[in-house]
Amino acid sequence: MDISFFGILSKILGSSGFAGLFSDPRQLIMILIACVLLYMGIKKKYEPLLLIPIAIGILFCNFPGTGILNPPTDGSSPGFMWVVYQGVQHAIYPSIIFMGIGAMTDFGPLISRPSSLLLGAAAQFGIFTAFLLALALGFDPRVAAAIGVIGGADGPTAILVASRLAEDYLPAIAIAAYSYMALIPMIQPPLMKLITTEKERKVEMKQMRTVSKTEKIIFPIAVMIFVVLLIPDTAPLIGMLMLGNLFRECGVTDRLSDTAQNALTNIVTIALGLSVGCKANAATFLSVETLMIIGLGLLAFMLSTIGGLVFGKIMCKLSGGKINPLIGSAGVSAVPMAARVSQVEGQKANPKNFLLMHAMGPNVAGVIGSAVAAGFMLKIFGM
Repeated sequence: MDISFFGILSKILGSSGFAGLFSDPRQLIMILIACVLLYMGIKKKYEPLLLIPIAIGILFCNFPGTGILNPPTDGSSPGFMWVVYQGVQHAIYPSIIFMGIGAMTDFGPLISRPSSLLLGAAAQFGIFTAFLLALALGFDPRVAAAIGVIGGADGPTAILVASRLAEDYLPAIAIAAYSYMALIPMIQPPLMKLITTEKERKVEMKQMRTVSKTEKIIFPIAVMIFVVLLIPDTAPLIGMLMLGNLFRECGVTDRLSDTAQNALTNIVTIALGLSVGCKANAATFLSVETLMIIGLGLLAFMLSTIGGLVFGKIMCKLSGGKINPLIGSAGVSAVPMAARVSQVEGQKANPKNFLLMHAMGPNVAGVIGSAVAAGFMLKIFGM
């Protein structure tokens, strides 16, 4: 063994990650992609709570020689990120985040106008259309189902389905889902103007009725019982979503509601982002399929927005012009950003328009709709 200065230096450099990078230059590309995501999250503020941990996860898995993803073998300890990833593998993190979403969500607008469920359902159009297109492009049905769920604009749902049906494509699907959610203010307004007329955008909606406390308590219990019995595969998402909402509304679990909304959700968001990023190794991420997934995800999201708007126009017509079709675009489940975009575009057309609470009905209905669609895909293709 050479213990001279240059011998030791040569050994350190030879076993360093820098030496490993030259064996597969694709890892350099992934490190560059991670830096771009960090720029988007920090400088542009695009979904920073997820993109920053995802980017660091990408760095972790593309640093050579760390062993951070090694599974347990022959009694040896597993890598740190292999342990953390089990929360995605077994649908723990997405389900806990859904509980946090439920604790943050007021279902009052949906209860006040149950017809909002129809707008939420119509906005899932992109999921099934993208699924069919992915099949036509040659994707395996399980992968096609995971790609389609991007159209629901619901990151945790997309991650859960991808972890079960298309694990190799999980990073591409997750990054696409969260990127398009962040770009809602750019993607949706042109579609709103294309699909609706100026007269429709000016429609003022009447104030909704006040929802009682009893209704708000009964709603999550009733939805959980009905939906989970109908499609048992929705239990992790719908069950936890409604549990979180029950914490919020029942009046006797304020501490649990606060924990679900804040500390617990924040902790799990870090673990979820790192887990997703750590699956983006160069061998699987840098492929034509990844580009196709990102393109199909954008198309799915746009078609979901169009589906909600078209059904909003139908409801506007059937109601005698009492429903502004702009609230249909909020049927995608990006809460509450999609509802805010409906509010902004409505006020551009008519400064007297106050659509936010009306749009929250389809918005939270979209959360339920995307979870049901995900449960359907898991039921059909998760066998």
